Amino acid sequence: MAEGPRDAIEQLRLQGLAAQRAGDLERALECYRQVLEARPGEAAIWNNLGVAYRRAGRYALAVASYRRALELQPGEGNFHGNLGNALKDLGRVDEAVASHRRAVAAAPGDAGAWHNLGIALREAARFPESLEAFDRALGLAPERRAPERCAIEWDRAVSLLHLGRFEEGWRAYEARWLLGELPERRPELPRWRGEDPRGRRLLVLPEQGFGDTLLALRFLPPLRRLGAEVWLECKPELWRLLQPAGLADRLVRLDEPALEPDARIPMMSLPGLLGVDDAAALPPPVPLAVPPESEAKVARLLAPFVGRLKVGIVWSGSVTFRNNRNRAVPLERFFGLAEVPGVQLFSLQKGPPEEQLRRQGAQPLVHDLAARLEDFADTAAACRQLDLVIMTDSAVAHLAGTLGTPVWNLLGFVPYWLYRGEADSTPWYPSMRLFRQPRPGDWDAVFQEARAALAALAAEVAAGVAAGVAAGRAGDGAVTRPS
Repeated sequence: MAEGPRDAIEQLRLQGLAAQRAGDLERALECYRQVLEARPGEAAIWNNLGVAYRRAGRYALAVASYRRALELQPGEGNFHGNLGNALKDLGRVDEAVASHRRAVAAAPGDAGAWHNLGIALREAARFPESLEAFDRALGLAPERRAPERCAIEWDRAVSLLHLGRFEEGWRAYEARWLLGELPERRPELPRWRGEDPRGRRLLVLPEQGFGDTLLALRFLPPLRRLGAEVWLECKPELWRLLQPAGLADRLVRLDEPALEPDARIPMMSLPGLLGVDDAAALPPPVPLAVPPESEAKVARLLAPFVGRLKVGIVWSGSVTFRNNRNRAVPLERFFGLAEVPGVQLFSLQKGPPEEQLRRQGAQPLVHDLAARLEDFADTAAACRQLDLVIMTDSAVAHLAGTLGTPVWNLLGFVPYWLYRGEADSTPWYPSMRLFRQPRPGDWDAVFQEARAALAALAAEVAAGVAAGVAAGRAGDGAVTRPS
């Protein structure tokens, strides 16, 4: 018997689902489009189309697809939840929260619906409410090790840290190991869990990005003061910077064989085990020893720019970081800073976003210093010799803050929990100034504020130089210039 039109449409629907599961989103989208041409009243297919669009990063089309599904089935809680997720992706957080509230009203016993509501509330900076939603989700979630429960526990931990409830937050933060996204390093070694470390060799392991490693270095001296012999595993890019710093009794290369420590400890577990339960208990950033050869190299590179306010910029973190799109901006955002009289911009950007500098043809307005920097030791030398670093949040912000370099950190509406609250400063880095979005996605306001502040700083420096020139003419001829 020949296949009828209904059978052919059903085959397209199944092919679309199979393609979506296989990650072939363009094929899935094409199948769903063909199904909807024949059956525009199929709410489930409009929903599937929205799911595929969202996974492809086409959030506005996802929103429109979910709304079409809801026209056909306005009471379907799953459609409301999917719509809320796509609205959150677009930064339309109030609409996202409203959509997720409709989802939980339709399915109050659904742990996933409460979880999604909690995430939307967190992205709206409504942290106490987000915590309530996560607690409701945990009360409905399956057994302890189920993936859904692990994800809820992780998101709950992040909200606790945003609220400054560190004692609870650090304990909950251990949920990161249940997500399956971080490999357990050196699993053959027992974990140190806070028992008396005197006389024990503890191998401290980096676990996430470079920024978290630089952030957590401050916890090594307190650990040594407790009597531990601290071994620090070090990534190659940080070796020349950390090797002379004397922060650990021994620096260990990644996966170095034939080690015999007594136990291992992931770096970001240290604050909880060391009892850092509020901001007042934070150790200060550690002193770093920048290699003289790096200092000399950067001094030569900056020599032609004497007399100008030298400002380093970074516009993106690691492109593999899942949330990078909410903290990164295009290079063009920084061009307004190049208009400020007396300012010279220097790119410290590494990785694929470096290409934007060449593609835009922005030199010499933005001098490509990063191309001559080989590792974090060189970048540290650059931070030390620049007058200021202005950037979106990534590892260089932690490096500059650790070195005590003035750094202006340009933040999204809900940034990393480290920058919790509404202040323009953070106890983690005294030399850091925070510029915050007043509403989700509003980078215009952030850069307008940063440009005004830079113009004021440049005018202040210029006035100081002029005063130094005048004093030099009246005295011994010395001229004061910005460093």
